Amino acid sequence: MLNYILGFLLLIEIYIFFILKSAYSGSQFRIAFGIQLAVAIFTFISLIYTSGSLGHGLSQTTKPINILMGLFITFGVAKLVFISVAFLEDVVRIFTYIISLFTSGTSVNYPSRRKAITQIGLGIAAIPFASFLYGMFKTRYDFKVFKETLKFDDLPKEFDGLKVVQFSDFHAGSLDDIEAVKLGLETIQNLAPDLILFTGDLVNNTSEEFDKFIPYLKALSAPLGKFAILGNHDYGLYYKWESDEAKAQNEQRIRNHHDSIGFDLLENQNRTIEKNGAKINLLGVENWGRPPFPPKGNLDKAKEGIVDNTFNLLLSHDPHHWEDIVLNDSQHIHLTLSGHTHGMQMGIELPGWKWSPVSLRYKNWAGLYQEKGQYLYVNRGFGHIGFPGRVGIKPEITFLELKSKN
Repeated sequence: MLNYILGFLLLIEIYIFFILKSAYSGSQFRIAFGIQLAVAIFTFISLIYTSGSLGHGLSQTTKPINILMGLFITFGVAKLVFISVAFLEDVVRIFTYIISLFTSGTSVNYPSRRKAITQIGLGIAAIPFASFLYGMFKTRYDFKVFKETLKFDDLPKEFDGLKVVQFSDFHAGSLDDIEAVKLGLETIQNLAPDLILFTGDLVNNTSEEFDKFIPYLKALSAPLGKFAILGNHDYGLYYKWESDEAKAQNEQRIRNHHDSIGFDLLENQNRTIEKNGAKINLLGVENWGRPPFPPKGNLDKAKEGIVDNTFNLLLSHDPHHWEDIVLNDSQHIHLTLSGHTHGMQMGIELPGWKWSPVSLRYKNWAGLYQEKGQYLYVNRGFGHIGFPGRVGIKPEITFLELKSKN
């Protein structure tokens, strides 16, 4: 795979070379080519170094690896934007030349590349370049509290004003700044939640990623409890294990981590939350997703033993589960909490409108949704994976206040 990526990058560099050669000359070309060559060398070194350091799969990263990975992606996106502009001009040049051949009675010269278009391409490419750098070094740990107040007809009055804090997609292996993480966790505690709920992806792949964070999550407290579910990354699916036994042992250690930090792990199970004699149901399923994500979640099993006509709150990592299963289930689930999408860690959020490339795959990808009298909230993720940054989509801590209409 690495060889294919390197080959693709080499083709991009060759194409950029010819773009620069046809647009510039003399000292301008030498300066442009020198910059391109330096960036290309850095890009190849970054890819080879990070690939070798991450071993069997994307797992425990360090600050140098994150920086190199981030710069590799930043330069890569900027280059793709630049060559897209140049490619569009090349298409126009080809069609112009073909049309001229058929319409002109004399021989025609192939249209030359316009320097202005090349400069426009560089200017457009500078936008994602600057945005990605800002996302890496400024907003990666800029945790934002998203608040919603939800009203229900059948929430017991004893739970009126229930404060629920959700966080999701911790991705311990990617987090290289413990102090920043501690501030994020302190933000959770400072919200004085009644319930703390974690909706999966504690790690990238291996249980060791989480070891150093145990004391800080263990310190979180809520009077009605701390609960969690597993996400797709918690099964070690994206790592080359030496054996099935090693993979199974890792998965069990991740389960044990939840015990270590005082979170009740719900694996297709439910719990009764009681307050002043009133009760609500808290259900949690294992990861359920559309291919290629594992459909391990079993809502029927999670519902076993719950009392009818009781308020139901469900933890399910992948929001597709709500759309495909939960909404059509015979049991009314008042509120489902999910994560998984990260908002793709890049997008645009304005008052009343938001967009991210992840919306092309997930209809419900960030924030609050309502359908058939049921709510879904999709958390944008506490951590990150792959690109070590956030561009327009900040890491999220969700604060939900549940109100009774009674």
